[in-house]
Amino acid sequence: MLGPIAWRTPPLHYGPWELITSLLTEGLTRRGVDVTLFATLDSVTEATLDGVTPTGYEENDAIDGRVWEAIHVSHALARSGEFDLVHNHLDWLPLAFAAHCRAPLVTTVHGFSGPNILPAYRRAQTEHGARFVAISDSDRSADLEYLATVHHGVDLAGLPFHPDGPNHPEVNRDDLLLFGRIHPDKGTDIAIEIARRAGRRLIMCGIVQDRDYFTARVEPDIDGDRVVYLGSVGPDERGTLLGSGAALLHPIRFAEPFGLSVVESMICGTPVVAYRKGSMPEVVDEGVTGFLVETVDEAVAAIDRLGRIDRAGCSAHARKRFSADRMVEDYLSIYRKIIS
Repeated sequence: MLGPIAWRTPPLHYGPWELITSLLTEGLTRRGVDVTLFATLDSVTEATLDGVTPTGYEENDAIDGRVWEAIHVSHALARSGEFDLVHNHLDWLPLAFAAHCRAPLVTTVHGFSGPNILPAYRRAQTEHGARFVAISDSDRSADLEYLATVHHGVDLAGLPFHPDGPNHPEVNRDDLLLFGRIHPDKGTDIAIEIARRAGRRLIMCGIVQDRDYFTARVEPDIDGDRVVYLGSVGPDERGTLLGSGAALLHPIRFAEPFGLSVVESMICGTPVVAYRKGSMPEVVDEGVTGFLVETVDEAVAAIDRLGRIDRAGCSAHARKRFSADRMVEDYLSIYRKIIS
């Protein structure tokens, strides 16, 4: 399992690619699969851990991500002949060196950072037989062939459903939630406007990824009352927070490939009001786990309809679709096809 090294696996706070890599690795290991995880050396796993960098480069300013990702990939591919297959979660860089991989190479495409990286994918596929898995149908490129689409799964045990109401001291049942990195793509400022016009409090959680945007468009509205910012929230607190609010707002400005916080919220029984972009129509089931909208006005109207959604039904439906066990089984089926 060739994991990313931006953060520890599993991440302490933020790190969606590391989270999925961890859930898949641990799920396979529990099924008796012999897995070696290539990740940061402070990673926590029941698999065999190997790597070269002590911590994630986003967690240590002394680590140059460009340099250590290359060393990390080189170290893993040098051992590739020892394995039945190599599952890459590290984007395009391992594909540039696909000729040096001595086992079948399958890559989960966690999202394209832009069209300029596609040559690495195309070349690896056409010249070296690299195989790809999409995380949503909406994120597939017409220039590539895919083995399958496998929607992410999450740890259900860490995302409990609270039928008796809020279970977090900072959140009331009428409050709206916003989870994820604070960045223009995520529409943090739009969420603030939606909450204001709906007459609801907004509780925000996530890392600040764009400091200038945060300073100019978000921070002036944080008053600790109507708009509350709790910072980055770790896995121990995440489920309780997500299960306590009225809805999760997800007014994205980009075609998001998946959206883990959306799934986590629905599993906790909290419906989602999301902009109809990217994978959201695949992930959100209209009227069952949330509402899809296109404008602030539509989002405000959807908040007025939240009472129509049965929270227990929302949770049950999402748990059937997005469990880590289902994801692991999907990948095992893919591995068997490759090896056979």
